[in-house]
Amino acid sequence: MRVCVIGDGLSALTIAKALVNQNIFVDIFMSKIVKNINRTRTLGISKDNLDFFNENIINVEKIIWKIKRIEIFTDNLKNEKLLNFENNNDQLFSIINNYKLFKILEKDLSKNKYFKKLNIDKENLSFINDYELIINCDYSHKITKKYFNKKIIKKYNSLAYTTIIKHEKILNNTAVQTFTKFGPLAFLPISNDETSVVYSIQNSLNKKKYNIKDLIHHYNFKYKIIKIEKVENFELKFLNLRSYYHNNILAFGDLLHRIHPLAGQGFNMTIRDIMVITKIIQKRLELGLPLDSSVSIEFENSLKHKNFIFSNGIDLIYEFFNIERKTKNNILSKSVKLLGENPSINKIFTKIADKGIFF
Repeated sequence: MRVCVIGDGLSALTIAKALVNQNIFVDIFMSKIVKNINRTRTLGISKDNLDFFNENIINVEKIIWKIKRIEIFTDNLKNEKLLNFENNNDQLFSIINNYKLFKILEKDLSKNKYFKKLNIDKENLSFINDYELIINCDYSHKITKKYFNKKIIKKYNSLAYTTIIKHEKILNNTAVQTFTKFGPLAFLPISNDETSVVYSIQNSLNKKKYNIKDLIHHYNFKYKIIKIEKVENFELKFLNLRSYYHNNILAFGDLLHRIHPLAGQGFNMTIRDIMVITKIIQKRLELGLPLDSSVSIEFENSLKHKNFIFSNGIDLIYEFFNIERKTKNNILSKSVKLLGENPSINKIFTKIADKGIFF
């Protein structure tokens, strides 16, 4: 049994590792050009997803930082806490550096007998008939342009700025997000003396200049900052693919769905997708069935509606606070604060962030 994976990002490496763990031969087609990985970007992984990741993909306990509390603020309520999620006995989320995760997956796969890395021209489609199942994670591949061009796209007219701040040592297990007048700003601890920062700024594509480091200093109320590393940025988009597959080619990862990073749920959605597809594949292997287009059909039927609802829910949260940012009215924030103080509703919010919808 041999499967083809196309892509050179985290989603491609992660699904490849999940497959070789099931003793499936995987050929991964990567770009001939070495990809420059942003070393300041981090991922949030929920506890439920982390348990699955450690058990079924690769153990990453050595490179994660556990978050026991998440605090949410908004400019419109000044210093009042809008929402608070906490678990003093265990982590709510874990933060992991993209680059470190990429390298640990790459190193492990390179030693696996079921794995083969191939360089291929992105315009070459001659290999399609060589595999019964192809998993495409490459947004820029010709396959994507040819077969997966029907999608729902929304441009946020924003850039996400990422960096890492070095600061004096503290007990650093609380993530903080503030909905500022420029957009959502998150401080995500990665050690007791380093914290990742993600600042999604509205209208930054209109060439308006922002001094990100000054804004970080302005909204920081917790850390005694020693140094702010180089600031990177990337464009923000909302995306939902209309069809998950074409014949024996299944779209996957960011190619399926992209969401605003304000809730830290992008990679969590991909992990939940991997939970589903590995169960589908395992069932077929046990029954002696081939891994072909039927995998893609069942995958879409199982997940398309869930992913659509969840991703639009995240977009709704963004628009909710965006309206408040524009109107400079705190009525909406006060309503959310009131809801968040209800233990039952707070528990529901926490469960959805951990397990997603219908999981």
